[in-house]
Amino acid sequence: MSKPVDSAVSAVRTYIENHRAAFLDDLTEWLRIPSVSAQPEHSADVRRSADWLAAKLEETGFPTTEVWETPGAPAVFAEWPSDDPGAPTVLVYGHHDVQPAAREDGWDTEPFEPVVRGNRLHARGAADDKGQVFFHTLGVRAHLAATGRTTPAVHLKMLVEGEEESGSPHFRALAERHADRLAADVVIVSDTGMWSEDTPTVCTGMRGLTECEIEFHGPVQDIHSGSFGGAVPNPATAAARLVAALHDEHARVAIPGFYDGVVELTDRERTLFAELPFDERSWLRTAGSTATYGEAGYTTLERVWARPTAEVNGIGGGYQGPGSKTIIPSSATVKLSFRLVAGQDPDHIEKIVTSWAGDQVPPGIRCDVRFGAATRPCLTPLDHPALQSVVRAMGRAFEQPVRYTREGGSGPAADLQDVLGAPVLFLGVSVPSDGWHAPNEKIELDLLLKGVETSAHLWGDLAAHGREAQEAH
Repeated sequence: MSKPVDSAVSAVRTYIENHRAAFLDDLTEWLRIPSVSAQPEHSADVRRSADWLAAKLEETGFPTTEVWETPGAPAVFAEWPSDDPGAPTVLVYGHHDVQPAAREDGWDTEPFEPVVRGNRLHARGAADDKGQVFFHTLGVRAHLAATGRTTPAVHLKMLVEGEEESGSPHFRALAERHADRLAADVVIVSDTGMWSEDTPTVCTGMRGLTECEIEFHGPVQDIHSGSFGGAVPNPATAAARLVAALHDEHARVAIPGFYDGVVELTDRERTLFAELPFDERSWLRTAGSTATYGEAGYTTLERVWARPTAEVNGIGGGYQGPGSKTIIPSSATVKLSFRLVAGQDPDHIEKIVTSWAGDQVPPGIRCDVRFGAATRPCLTPLDHPALQSVVRAMGRAFEQPVRYTREGGSGPAADLQDVLGAPVLFLGVSVPSDGWHAPNEKIELDLLLKGVETSAHLWGDLAAHGREAQEAH
């Protein structure tokens, strides 16, 4: 016998059902705009997407909507103050640009002509990230209708960038320039997903990322291996030795100081991860691998979500053509990336990697290390009151327990945590089968509407526990 649905949940669901068709019509219209930030020929479409969203947010009820310029693609900012001056301030982050897509990539239909098949909406951006940005528009209206309010229970802000699929090259500068306008007690990121359709989850953190290219220079030109081999240092050998020294026999990163400051997993987190229905064989099939590997003492999920890593992304040097060419090459190159967890500082990693690399090369080899821009890790403790608001809101929508995950990848959300000093929380309803960046990307409509419902419940819960969240902030 199912338990009765409380009146607030019923009111939210009724409002959503009554406005579902118009909501999907609007989303479909937005999905038709090919806002591909990586392709210059679509720059006008990315701007059109920003203008469309700004107008729609104004129509939703946001009294302030602005298109913010960057040296690249524009972002959209919106703000809707609560009539309660003591309410917490919440910033919702997402992006309106999408990955490239063409019919010949393997799509069954035109990627920018949305189509519903069964209970799935197929289009580029349906899940990543237009659908998950847009559910907040119906969510806030359902919140107002169910509570009888004329303004949200929180001071609600939205920042929807236009360059996420191009690496967010101007996002941090944008956040720093508008830090006063973006100030918030909590950041909600709706650019993520759940474990599966029947296992709702909340992500509590993302790893950071820093990467480098190391060039090894030896002789001023390629030289004869018979005349000079064994008598002068070989930069390709130096590169190979550096790669071999990157990890110890337990698959731990062997760079001195690499683990400085790492926030270790708690026993509770390890227990919660272990409760997830993880099928390692299926995961390996997805990875296209035949065996797992990694730091001793940790499970596969713990390694991917909560442990820092160092990976060799590329290594090369010398002759690569057919047959042989007996030389000592003049140079070699290694590309490395480091996924970082809470407590690690990218600047510290850059310094120790540069120093360590210099120590690996013999006399006669020059080593140049170049780092690119870094992304910081972010992590919200399980007992943070704002995180518990997200869990309760999602639990009301899905009517089942909500579990916890982390994200092994990296993203610009950590920049908001760094610039604003606010905790980052993740609210997403996409599932792995949605095919982000792949042909036939889709969103499950039932889950999309659960996202709407969760959003509708979240603002009231955050307001009710606002003082706790503000004190934690």
